[in-house]
Amino acid sequence: MTTDRVSRRQLLGTLAAAVALPAAATAGPPAVSLRPHLRAGDFAARAAGGAEGLIARSGLPGEVVCAVADPRSGKMLESVQGSEGLPPASVAKILTTLYALERLGPDYRFATRLIATGPVQNGVLQGDLVLAGGGDPTLSTDDLARMAAELKAAGVREVRGRFRVYDGVLPFVQSIDESQPAHLGYSPAVSGIALNFNRVHFQWAPAGKGYSVAMDARSDRYRPEVAMARMRIANRQLPVYTYADRDGIDDWTVARAALGKGGSRWLPVRKPAAYTGDVFRTLARAYGVVLPAAQVGRSLPGGTVLITHQSDALRDVLRLMLKYSNNLTAEMVGMTASASGGKTPDSLRASAAEMNRWAADRLGMSNTRMVDHSGLGDASRMTAGDLVSALVQVRRQNILRPLLKPFPMRDARGRIMQNHPIKVDAKTGTLNFVSGLGGFLTAPNGRELAFAIFTADPARRARSKDSDQEIPQGARSWNRKSKALQQQLIERWSAVYAS
Repeated sequence: MTTDRVSRRQLLGTLAAAVALPAAATAGPPAVSLRPHLRAGDFAARAAGGAEGLIARSGLPGEVVCAVADPRSGKMLESVQGSEGLPPASVAKILTTLYALERLGPDYRFATRLIATGPVQNGVLQGDLVLAGGGDPTLSTDDLARMAAELKAAGVREVRGRFRVYDGVLPFVQSIDESQPAHLGYSPAVSGIALNFNRVHFQWAPAGKGYSVAMDARSDRYRPEVAMARMRIANRQLPVYTYADRDGIDDWTVARAALGKGGSRWLPVRKPAAYTGDVFRTLARAYGVVLPAAQVGRSLPGGTVLITHQSDALRDVLRLMLKYSNNLTAEMVGMTASASGGKTPDSLRASAAEMNRWAADRLGMSNTRMVDHSGLGDASRMTAGDLVSALVQVRRQNILRPLLKPFPMRDARGRIMQNHPIKVDAKTGTLNFVSGLGGFLTAPNGRELAFAIFTADPARRARSKDSDQEIPQGARSWNRKSKALQQQLIERWSAVYAS
């Protein structure tokens, strides 16, 4: 086992060199115990039967797998079905983070460019203007507005040729997980260009005997209306939403019975390049730059780069991805990492397969089979043993924990405890009847452990897909019970293995 750990450390040398992040502070024990019942002896007595006993007494329907290890020695301390794969949900974003950091580097920045295919004479571009996507998942309406202002400052007032949008740097994906209901904003389309995480804002309000509706690409400063997506109100009870692609437009309908007194929500965009071009054209016009309607293309023409917008550094993009669990960011970052090897994947599954090969080779995650980079697809499988093994290896270089979000521990009533003696930095994952948690805990005495917990009720999840409800009956209570079990396991490991 020692030889195995050394060889993996050597394999991860490039990952360690690529990321230089400050060491995370570990919490020491409080002067006065906030929760006396966490004493090792007391808790060990209550947790008779070990982790398996806790799981059995939880009454959680379905399957539970978990594992915990000591990052210093690499020793696996406890495992329950640790080699059995379950859907990891968004815990999968840990793997995507490690994959992107090695393949791209922490300082990598995505670039979105405005390219002129001809000269600019007297304020007129004698050629095409190309808005070229570079795979940036964080591009916003505010960013496009700045690019429009810079285009005007560069002396461009009019484009004599075409206005083209290039999205071919990544493959086009209609929906991250096509089994999801069409109206869910966390499963939008994916391509080489994105705007506002490929979501369009739908707002409705009572007006006379009916409703007024609006579709826009709003930000804190701008609210440009869009022409490539439209909403019509239908006199029905269900379904609440329907979607169709009609003549290149995202055509939505909504049930009148669901509108109530007004409201708003973000809907997914199925034509990211058309959406981005539509919004940029509106913003450019506001700055006095006249553009024709956008044309979408998968080939990038040559020309002169007029304007370049760069994203934040990848480490910051990933930190926000983990904090907010954004699926689009995971998919675009993951596919960009796959493409960095010199061959652009032809599909999301192909990119995930490339990540699987990397994970097996670099992290020893030989039993992990992802179908995407976000964990949204429930056909993905990850084992608790695989994830914990990876966490142990990367912890030695302090690569991951500084990017993870603090996981709140709660009291018996479910209230967050701000000064809980156990400190946890982890990634959560939630689908209907699927819940996961993976990361690091620091016990009151300062000892650190790496852990992973996956729970799922596959039968109930399969039945829930036939429901018209976003959150089917029983899903919330199942999830609460799963999270309670997760905390109990964390408390057990802290008491037993860090005492």
